[in-house]
This record gives sequence, C-alpha cells and structure tokens, in this order.
Amino acid sequence: MMPTTFSVGLTGGIGSGKSVVARLFAARGATIVDTDQIAHGMTGPDGPAMAAIRAEFGAQYADAQGALDRAKMRVLVFSDPTAKARLEAILHPRIRDAALAAAAAATGAYVMYDVPLLVESGTWKQRVSRVLVVDCPETVQLERVMARNGMPESQVRAIMANQATRAQRAAAADDIINNGGDLSALEEQVAHFHDVYLAFSAGTITIPSQRL
Repeated sequence: MMPTTFSVGLTGGIGSGKSVVARLFAARGATIVDTDQIAHGMTGPDGPAMAAIRAEFGAQYADAQGALDRAKMRVLVFSDPTAKARLEAILHPRIRDAALAAAAAATGAYVMYDVPLLVESGTWKQRVSRVLVVDCPETVQLERVMARNGMPESQVRAIMANQATRAQRAAAADDIINNGGDLSALEEQVAHFHDVYLAFSAGTITIPSQRL
C-alpha cells in the first residue's frame, strides 16, 4: 500500500556509498530513517529483539553484554538459508514498525528510508513513493569494502552474493544515482533528486501512475 505522504526508499549494495548519499540528502533537509541503525538498536545489549533471538537460536548467539554475536550469526546465516529466514522473521517486522514510528515523528522536507536490503525484503517497495538506488561497478564495491573493513576479497564476494544483483536493484528502482567515485558528480546527482523529491512532496509534480 502506498504511503499517504511522500517518501523515498534508499538502497544499494555493500560498498556502493549509500551512507554517503544519505548524509548528503540529510544535509539538504530530508529526514533519514536508518533501518540498519534501528536493527543495531534492536540487537544491542538486551535490545528488544534479543529475547526472541535467544529463544530461536540459543543463548550462544548473544555475547557477554547481551547483544547479538554478529560474527557468529553471520557464519550461521551464510551457511544456512533457513537460519537467515528465521532471523529476518524476528527482525523485519520490528524494524518496519520502528521505522514507521520514526517517520511519523519526522520534521524534514520528506522522509528517506535508508534500507540496505530493500529489494531483498520484497515489501519495502510498496511502502514508499519512490525507490532510489545507489549504483557502482562491482569492482568498486570490492575495493571500497576491502579497504574500509580489511576483509579478504572472498568474504566481500560472499556478502555480495547474498545481496540483490545490480540488475535486480536497477529493475526495482525509480531513480538511480551513479556513485563511481567522483564526489562532485555525486553531489550534483543528489542535488537534482532532492529538487525532484521536494517537488513531489509539495505536489507540484505527480508521481507516475504506474507507481500508484
């Protein structure tokens, strides 16, 4: 079901620069609802999702502080698709409800949901007015993540293999930002789409009927 107020779903693969894009939109007055940040809060020490996670997976998946042992869970979900589905069944409804509550309290020009797995979730596209994908070549993704996180190439490729492909994200997108590495070009694209989204939000242009 489409929202009654204008909103954007922002997504992109690991290393695409989505977080940088979100900050640029925030600097221009958009309210950013970061679902990754919400998820971290849900799975932090004694977070609201931890009781359900311990009940489903066992106490060994919580660390000494009562937070999710992310490294241990990452190994499990990458090796067992059913575990991934079970974890998502716990987290996704809670994240969705918290994100919608944050959006209801937003004061920005429009709401932008930062959703790393927007395409993979299969439901976010129906909850936003537009889907904005941050895209870049896979070689750039690899280089950025390996440099940023110190991960070996094989581990980065394993993460990418569990995400939607560039083609799948492009198919789901209403708008695409190319973030191949030129910051000035990135800022120009953000400024352009921000103006477009302000116009959508103000009702001076209408959302194409096929998205309604």
